[in-house]
Formats: sequence, C-alpha cells, structure tokens
Amino acid sequence: MATQIVPEVPIERFEIFANGLDHPECLTFDPDGFLWAGGEAGQVYKISPEGRVETIANMGGFCCGVAWSPDGDLCVCNPKHGIVRVKRSGEWLVLATGMISPNYGVFDSRGRYYVTDSGNWMKRNGRLLRLGPDGKTEVILEKFGYTNGLALSRDEQLLFMLESDTDRIFAVDLRTGRAEVYAEEVGRMPDGLALDAGGELFASCYASDDIYRISPSGEKTLFAYDRWAILLSRPTNMVFRDGYLYVANLGRTTITRAHVGRNGR
Repeated sequence: MATQIVPEVPIERFEIFANGLDHPECLTFDPDGFLWAGGEAGQVYKISPEGRVETIANMGGFCCGVAWSPDGDLCVCNPKHGIVRVKRSGEWLVLATGMISPNYGVFDSRGRYYVTDSGNWMKRNGRLLRLGPDGKTEVILEKFGYTNGLALSRDEQLLFMLESDTDRIFAVDLRTGRAEVYAEEVGRMPDGLALDAGGELFASCYASDDIYRISPSGEKTLFAYDRWAILLSRPTNMVFRDGYLYVANLGRTTITRAHVGRNGR
C-alpha cells in the first residue's frame, strides 16, 4: 500500500471567502484591500474585505489573468479580445491583439507588462511577450508548451513561468532572455504561480487539486491538497495577503482561503 503524503496545510484550514462567481480563474488585490477576479463568461468582479461580490464589467469571452497597471487600471487577459484595460467604473478598452490565447500577465516596476500567450495545447507554440509602456511588443520566448502563470522575483531579474502541458516551471533570466527548468513534475497541469515574501514559489495545479511549494534551493513540497475537490477545486491562481493564501477555484464558484502565516512579495 502506497504511503500517503501529508500536505503542510490541512484542507480543513481552508474556508470559503467568496461565493457566487462564475468559475473564477484569476485574482488580485487592489491597494484598498478589495479582491478582483474574472469569470468564465467575461465578468470582472470586485469583492469586499467581507466577501461581498459585485460585478463591475461584462466583456464576454473568458477572463484569465488580471493585474493592476501602474496607472491604476486592471489589465485582463481575454482570449476573445486580447489584452483588455478595465477601469474601476467598468469601462473597458482593448489594448493589444494578435495573440492565440493571452493567459496571464504581470507588471514590473518600470510599467512593462510580461504576458504569456499560451498558444494551443500540446502544439509547442506558447510564447512569453513583453509590452512596453510605449505600446511596443517584444517576443521574449517562443516555441514553448502551454505557457501559463508567471511570478516576478523581488529584484525583477527572474521571471518564473509555468509550462502547463509538461508540468514544469521555468526561471527566465530577464537580462539575457534565457530560460532554464526550475522545477519538474509539479502536480498535474500547474496553472498559477505566487511568490511569498521569503522568495518561496507556490504553484497551484488544476488537474490534481493541489498546491506545491518550491524552495529557492529547488526542494518541492506538497503544500495543500483536497482529495474531494471542494475547497481546492481545479485551483488556478493564488494571492497572499495578511497571512492568508487566497485561491481561485475554476471548478466551482468560489474563492477560498487559508491562514498560512505568509505574505506575498
């Protein structure tokens, strides 16, 4: 009989923070402590610190990654439209097109927006792009698998990138553009990445309903797992705040959280 690996955080520590969302994939906090997320029919949600859900916009398509721009607008990856800028009022405007499947984006301190264009599943046409504040688009990497979640290191020299169809994480040196494998066999279909304040990397895995922690030395540990797929149900993306880890559950209508004593980068 195989030995069961015990996760660091028991699933009983997780709770439902917000409910009634349309299968959320991604989430991010604004400076005022409101959580923003997207839905699978193009909704953009604003969630109060008490967990009340408000629909701010409906753009159609599917809302994937969400990230705040330096000027205070929400940038949303939506394969139907491209990269979409959403104002807090709900007004939205398409910023960039020409991608097969824009999936996840992150800004650096200079206002440059790194975004994965996942391409087609198992077709090795995934890319990593960089959109400058001047609107110029550069291809950083191409001919990868299904490029997905990103996380930027504190010094902004490394960008961690998921390749979901190979269960791998790459570390991309942004000075040279070189990508090296950082971790392998990370669950099944890893989707989202998050860095904590100490530099440990976390990966949420869609197909195995679990989360892995990867130390700076490369050690991989099962952090959380839900065998019933209730509180972690097709977990896609994560964010840390005030000692909690918040998780978007694409398999349900919830955002769940657990107090883990960690904060984000």
